[in-house]
Amino acid sequence: IRSTKNLSGGESFIVSLTLALGLSKMASRKVRVDSLFLDEGFGTLDDESLETALETLSGLQQDGKLIGIISHVSALKERISTQINITPVSGGRSSLSGPGCKKVVKSEQQKRN
Repeated sequence: IRSTKNLSGGESFIVSLTLALGLSKMASRKVRVDSLFLDEGFGTLDDESLETALETLSGLQQDGKLIGIISHVSALKERISTQINITPVSGGRSSLSGPGCKKVVKSEQQKRN
């Protein structure tokens, strides 16, 4: 047994992911949990650990779960077919592109608020 203080960044991410998946499974005994969103963390993994994590998440997706991943890791961009991309534009704004994204035009009233 090791202290969590001695875990590398990748090991900490794997532990966090494992706990999240375990808690999701426990919670789903009384409530159906069909989605899981992960924000970053993949950049700390070596190639083998990244592959293991992606295989695990792929299995959950095949079981009907919605898996959302927020990441800058290139290997994920290559492996995940359905993506929503966020591109910075001007004035601190961003543009979304991908399935389900459409352009929203603000009315003059909304622009003033």
